[in-house]
Amino acid sequence: MTAAVAPQPAAAGRARAFLRVVMIEHSVFALPFAYIATLTAMLLDGPDETVEWDTLLWVTVCMVGLRTFAMAANRIIDREIDARNPRTARRELVTGAVSVRTAWTGALIALAVFLGSAALLNPLCLALAPVAVVPMIVYPYGKRFTDFPHAILGLAQAAGPVGGWLAVTGSWSWDAVVLGLAVGLWIGGFDLIYACQDVAADRENGVRSVPARFGVAGSLYGARVSHVLTLGLLALYAVRTDAGPLFWTGLAVVAGAFAYEHSLVKPTDLSRLNRAFFTVNGFVGISLFAFTLADLAVRGLGL
Repeated sequence: MTAAVAPQPAAAGRARAFLRVVMIEHSVFALPFAYIATLTAMLLDGPDETVEWDTLLWVTVCMVGLRTFAMAANRIIDREIDARNPRTARRELVTGAVSVRTAWTGALIALAVFLGSAALLNPLCLALAPVAVVPMIVYPYGKRFTDFPHAILGLAQAAGPVGGWLAVTGSWSWDAVVLGLAVGLWIGGFDLIYACQDVAADRENGVRSVPARFGVAGSLYGARVSHVLTLGLLALYAVRTDAGPLFWTGLAVVAGAFAYEHSLVKPTDLSRLNRAFFTVNGFVGISLFAFTLADLAVRGLGL
């Protein structure tokens, strides 16, 4: 009896450890923007202006599956770099709390889930799914050949809104591209802030990044520019999709959140960086989604 059930806790423990590796809770960053694109497409280009719950479910599975694969691959590829950085030296793949084999198993399962859910959406989503995977793999290698790996991350994250729109319509949309570019600049911008804490380790270990090349002040300036451009693209998206007052109110809230985020970090003081990165950016995605959902409901999107 004991021998029969003993492997189960071990398997459960490996699963929990794997979820710590991929930081599954960080799906909150990009997922709301995929929902914004998906629900807007349902109102503007859907068959009957109602929420298609099965499509929304598979978009969710796609997003979480792809992000889980990307994060696992990133941790696997970067484990030797992580071992040389005091901030990341306690990560599970460095300490051995999670084996490389377990991480690859989880990553490949997540990839299969992503491809399978894309296939359940429509043929175009399945055909373009490998295109979304490529920058996810290239990103962790980026810090080895370019000073701008954050741009690769932004490009990878831009696929979410585009995929959400494609899931509904099965056709290309420049509105979704505008939203995707906004998301890419937003995430690339806050990655510039996050990378500032590793500037000394990156320079010592030959890891390439904007902070390592241009310093913390240059990186924070780049983040501010990225977020100003994000607001501009979100405004363009609002115009192109005839967004109502509630969306514009949400955009004003996001602008305030960006201002607060950048007030928290200074070239000489990064002590509040985690609040800027985790708390504020989590709020940005959730708050804009909430305002967008209310706006779409007012405009006629039905349950």
